[in-house]
Amino acid sequence: MTRVAYLDVPATARWAARRGPERVIADLTDALERDFRRWPELETRPRLASHSRDGVIELMPAADATTFGFKLVNGHPLNPSRGYQTVTAVGMLADVHHGYPSFLAEMTILTALRTAATSALAARYLAPRGARTLALIGCGAQAEFQALGMRAELGIEHLRVFDVDPGAVAKLERNAKTLGFQVTVCTDAGDAARGADVVTTCTADKRNATVLLDADVVAGQHLNAIGGDCPGKTELEPATVRRASVFVEHEPQTRVEGEIQNQPADFPVTELWRVVVGEAPGRISTDELTIFDSVGFGVEDFTALRFVHDDLLREGQAPDELLQWLDLIAEPDDPKDLFSLVDGA
Repeated sequence: MTRVAYLDVPATARWAARRGPERVIADLTDALERDFRRWPELETRPRLASHSRDGVIELMPAADATTFGFKLVNGHPLNPSRGYQTVTAVGMLADVHHGYPSFLAEMTILTALRTAATSALAARYLAPRGARTLALIGCGAQAEFQALGMRAELGIEHLRVFDVDPGAVAKLERNAKTLGFQVTVCTDAGDAARGADVVTTCTADKRNATVLLDADVVAGQHLNAIGGDCPGKTELEPATVRRASVFVEHEPQTRVEGEIQNQPADFPVTELWRVVVGEAPGRISTDELTIFDSVGFGVEDFTALRFVHDDLLREGQAPDELLQWLDLIAEPDDPKDLFSLVDGA
């Protein structure tokens, strides 16, 4: 009998807590860098998205020569007002050689970890030297993970935070202080950005919004724009994008979903993997304004799924107690006699 390893939400939380979330993000950042270095070897494609009035449901695939993976994820900005999470996700790995699934996992927590790791990887190449202050514009579910990722990568010590929801600000302030950050609560997004070396925008509203005014963005900053992740949804003023060096994950997807969706089709951008392999420069001067226009991409989920799977099933060790095992594969004694399973039941 072929069984599928399964990681549920409580087990993912225990795994992250046991390893330490900051350490997980740091190790995931390195794992992402390894996969970005082999980007041309990977099967990459824009995600399949189904949009509705209330949000979006997306399928995000990626593969290499031995493993196929995908994530099923939603994004529904009004969900918190209805008692639901804005973003939830599940993911799966399958063996390319026979097509059988091998791993099923929750990916709501994993997505937060991999998004923070992707931001940290971009900051490795794009953030100004000596960055110690991070502005977090949007204090929702991603915020603590983003802070930990930037501390692991850059040594961030001070957070300047703003959200239109005072409850979200209070939540982040409480958690961040417990994690050892200095926290300044700001009056608006511009106030948060002023004095910050790195600015992360992570808001949920599904519309073309100006979360951060161009007048509040200064030369030398690195903007980590991760909230504009579907058509019709942006966070930055077009003028800010036009005067920056812009880096993206997968250009065909970002042209439709990212901050650059409101720019001309020939607006110049650089895919981050090209910087990682040395084909293109990252930050080239102290006064350069850089933007990582991140919309999330299937390779990042592929990396995260394989990372946690391999961590829990290390070669030569007994399966981790956090894993469960599911009988998801129909395997009759005669591969051509599927009916026998129903008849015998």
